[in-house]
Amino acid sequence: MVSRTLCLATALVFFGACSRHLNKYSYTGSVNTSGYQADTLAAPYETKSAKNFSKVIGWKGGETPVAPAGFTVTKYADGFDHPRWLYIADNGDVFVAESNTELKGIMKVGSKISRKIKTQHYGESANRITRLRDADHDGIPEERGLFLQGLNQPFGMLILDNSFYVGNTDGIVKYNYDGKASSITSGGSQIIALPPKGQHWTKNIITNSKKDKIYIAIGSSTNMADKGLDKEVRRANIIEINPDGSGERIYASGLRNPVGMDWAPGTETLWAAVNERDELGDELVPDYLTSVKEGGFYGWPFSYYGQHKDPRMSDHPADSLVQKAIEPDVALGSHTASLGLAFYNKEAFPEKYRNGAFVAQHGSWNRSVISGYKVVFVPFKDGKPSGKPEDFLTGFVSTFRKAKYMAARFALPLPRMGHC
Repeated sequence: MVSRTLCLATALVFFGACSRHLNKYSYTGSVNTSGYQADTLAAPYETKSAKNFSKVIGWKGGETPVAPAGFTVTKYADGFDHPRWLYIADNGDVFVAESNTELKGIMKVGSKISRKIKTQHYGESANRITRLRDADHDGIPEERGLFLQGLNQPFGMLILDNSFYVGNTDGIVKYNYDGKASSITSGGSQIIALPPKGQHWTKNIITNSKKDKIYIAIGSSTNMADKGLDKEVRRANIIEINPDGSGERIYASGLRNPVGMDWAPGTETLWAAVNERDELGDELVPDYLTSVKEGGFYGWPFSYYGQHKDPRMSDHPADSLVQKAIEPDVALGSHTASLGLAFYNKEAFPEKYRNGAFVAQHGSWNRSVISGYKVVFVPFKDGKPSGKPEDFLTGFVSTFRKAKYMAARFALPLPRMGHC
């Protein structure tokens, strides 16, 4: 028996879908969020663009997601204010970035009545990082406290030597770090400014094996460069910098919203989980897991899933770029909002999971049938995918009255899957 502790955000999302129109053939696609092929993708607008928003309720006592036989799921911590991302330090400390989409003025007033905004909890952001410490590794943190506050929509976190880096929405901030300290009270310095806010405001960060570079995932400002290409400068990219913020260059581009990043074990290959575009129908466009080629272009906004031209960009054909667009490695299903990514480089799990990739799917609003809301596993061999994505952590969607009422619970697994 393998016991595994996962950190869960204690939230339950309820989907009131009574009398909702379901696009023909969409239900199968919702269940099978793998097997997409570049030469058999659905046509744009083959189905209507759906709006499928949710209503939040709470967990019932004792409820947990469902893992494969031999695994046990337990709650690690709760009571957070929109836990967005997790980072595990070498000493085992778990850092939780608590942040949210911020609204002001008329948008904040509208949040009181908008179902979409209520669904996604838009409004105010805690703008802090909480530290958890489980010194005896029994799955129950003995210490919990405020580590950093007064941030600006923090997301990615990284420790290099004696520095703690935070990916705020408007830039990367560097702080002095002491692994024995319970908090940081001194001010930090912004080492690089980044384009803030927008539809995709998160800034994830990761280093390489040499720890001499930092990679920053920056999503697009809009779905399809809706406000003009000039508003997307330095966006929809993964950029590379030195630890002091110098040496900025675009490592890869055309990635609509890259969020999770990790290195395939035993290789120097960076991988990313990417959210693709909306409003082309239920079956377009598949989110994906892909190796990130240095200097590579992945299509957004001119094409998708390789060289499939997006009809909405007919006024900006960019044929030379489209011809260079790289087809991603693994399709993860359309509108699954695949965000978290972690390769398993430990030995407690059965052999099939070793060196494979876990992807956390938040779930999206743009499909007539609920999609995502689970953690999937992609097997790897010799640093490359060796099989289709398969469900690993499910039970986030509950079905009542023949799927007319549905609920989805969501969680984020620890990025490094614990200490085993």
